[in-house]
Amino acid sequence: MSYVIFGRAIKTEYLTLGTLFATGLLAYSSMGGRKASPTGKTMSERVNEAAPIKAASKEEEELMDSIKHFVAEAEKEGGGSSHH
Repeated sequence: MSYVIFGRAIKTEYLTLGTLFATGLLAYSSMGGRKASPTGKTMSERVNEAAPIKAASKEEEELMDSIKHFVAEAEKEGGGSSHH
């Protein structure tokens, strides 16, 4: 069986192969590669700059400090970068 596209008969096998190739190429190009941080800052530093958190009470401040300490320790153990 074939389809007529732009006045030419094209077999379904070629349409199938073209679709699979285009899908694979699209998936491959969307994966990209590892992209270095443009500023050289860690993820937590960029997040802190983008959305600073202000504590409303002493308990919240202690909680935020413990979370920041936990994240800093995790970055030290992981080498300071995420692996995607």
